[in-house]
Amino acid sequence: MWTVDLSKVVTAEQKAAEMRAALQAQYSAAIQAHLDAKARERQYDGIQTAITYRGDPNPQFSAEGEALFAWRSAVWTYSTDELVKGKRRLRPIGQAVF
Repeated sequence: MWTVDLSKVVTAEQKAAEMRAALQAQYSAAIQAHLDAKARERQYDGIQTAITYRGDPNPQFSAEGEALFAWRSAVWTYSTDELVKGKRRLRPIGQAVF
């Protein structure tokens, strides 16, 4: 007689949770890639490097570091809000504009 191994059963709720987690990871990776790409356009290794120049003795580096720091925060705030809207189905995910 065949018996079900309950340890191997995957429920619809588990599949949905896995899909949500994967979507969240993809969304976050895309945002991070966008931030890094913009910093690289200004000859920094990435956004993390760029923001370390806040308060630098070189006025240009300091200003860019400060601007990119504020911009990074604004991007993540906006993106997080859009993801919440998407999760609530108020807006299809992927329509956010950066």
